Amino acid sequence: MLYEISEKAIQLQNQGKTIIKFNLGDPDLPTPPEIIEAAYDAMKQGKTKYSSAAGEQKLREELANIHGVSVENVVVTTGCKWAIFSLMFLLLKKGDNVVASSPHWTSYELEAKKVGAEFRTLKSELESDWKIDVEKLDDLIDEKTRLIVLNSPNNPTSKVIDDKTFGEIVQIAKSRGVTVLSDEIYSDISFVKAKSILDFGEGNILVSGFSKSFLMTGWRIGYAIVEKELAKMMIKLNQITTTCVPAFIQYGALKGLESRKRIADDIRRTFKIRADAAYSVLSKSKMQFSRPDAPFYLFPKVDGLDSEQFALDLLDNGVAVAPGTSFGDYREHFRIALTVGEDKIKEGLEKLCEALP
Repeated sequence: MLYEISEKAIQLQNQGKTIIKFNLGDPDLPTPPEIIEAAYDAMKQGKTKYSSAAGEQKLREELANIHGVSVENVVVTTGCKWAIFSLMFLLLKKGDNVVASSPHWTSYELEAKKVGAEFRTLKSELESDWKIDVEKLDDLIDEKTRLIVLNSPNNPTSKVIDDKTFGEIVQIAKSRGVTVLSDEIYSDISFVKAKSILDFGEGNILVSGFSKSFLMTGWRIGYAIVEKELAKMMIKLNQITTTCVPAFIQYGALKGLESRKRIADDIRRTFKIRADAAYSVLSKSKMQFSRPDAPFYLFPKVDGLDSEQFALDLLDNGVAVAPGTSFGDYREHFRIALTVGEDKIKEGLEKLCEALP
């Protein structure tokens, strides 16, 4: 349904209709110019040939330095989606299962099922501020569980897993012989401090990338921090599939890392203003929602709402949102991506509030 809404929004735009697009986590802000210039310079210098399937050495070294690991633990991938899919492809077999907290990014479920694994979810609730019930999570794990997937800050709730809960989940995983795969793509731009899986020692997996923190969604570059033997397996899979991330893109990403803090601070500042603007509008409505811990999303609830039908009908009012069913069993919820300017946020949310049943 997420992709159906996106396609319908594009069709309406092609017909000349103005759509305020809250449905995609694709920030409207441009890629920083120094990143573009570095990629262009790399192209002019001939960085247009095949690159290493592991990633450019300089980029891997810088990522290793940032995360406090060895360069042999770093694999550069064609976006985070490919990193996660390749890890599931390598670690799972038919009949295995993956446990994840929900609401969750739809790709986790689709990718797990694509490799023949069962996808088990632990539903969290707005009423408990999206807190993960660790005991119930433990109950979902059995002898065929291979991965626990975490996403903090979370898409679609923008909530950060608190340190105590994160630590308890890691301890359960360790005691049950299960690997934690932590998607931390929003971590650098979080409004609050977000714990990393790497803070809990070795043996687990971090996946991140440049799409959100560096405004490089269309560049398709991500990376994984994994054990060395698993890194070798990922590199071999890259060799026979995607081959490599284009070298000039990697040099653009490397340049971005030089200004990592400034770029993240700018994004954080912009989206905090947007989140506050959204809060001022939505707080006057009958929606229930929690304040976000990070860009870019809100995940409000309206009792009795059919969010799929609401999302379709809302397109007629010139606003696109993602129905909550795209992220698990959340029919009364929908996701708002604050990826347009402040004026458009106010205009779009006012239209949305008027359209509520």
